[in-house]
Amino acid sequence: MTHMYVFGYGSLVNRQTHGYRDAWKARIAGWRRAWRHLEGRAAALLTVIEDRQSRIDGLIAAVPEAERAALDLREQNYLKARVDNVEHNLPRNPEVHIYHAPDWMHRPARSMTPIALSYLDVVVQGYLAEFGEAGVTRFFETTDGWDAPVLNDRDAPIYRRHRQPGAMERGLVDDHLSALGAGQEMHRP
Repeated sequence: MTHMYVFGYGSLVNRQTHGYRDAWKARIAGWRRAWRHLEGRAAALLTVIEDRQSRIDGLIAAVPEAERAALDLREQNYLKARVDNVEHNLPRNPEVHIYHAPDWMHRPARSMTPIALSYLDVVVQGYLAEFGEAGVTRFFETTDGWDAPVLNDRDAPIYRRHRQPGAMERGLVDDHLSALGAGQEMHRP
């Protein structure tokens, strides 16, 4: 059985959101994260955009052939592309793909959609576990779009893979958002 590797830069960095055992810390050059606001979505979508000056941390994970369709379904709002500029410590050089949402693929929302804390918490949990507090800081620094509103849905998460954050994780997210002057916090009605 052959494995395709996927570069995760958001929730896939959190190993609790998937069952891929063969996952490694990695870094990719030429990409930067951004929040994208799409028509018909209740919350902003995290994607990557090409940026020759940027490098971002993430995980590469081997996706067994039998699980690829499920991953494609999970990432249905994204386009899958092969990438070559991935730094990792694997003893081999596997084929690596990244999922991203290019501008042409979706209709932009007429106004900004909020960043859901239930999703952001999961992403930060992954970065904290893999890269420590410095990695969390790099995540916020290499992500655009923090001017969007923030939806505090922690008590009623809209992100279905949500993992309740601990006090430290919650504090990290809140402190970084505050330092960035992130958009007004919205509460679910």
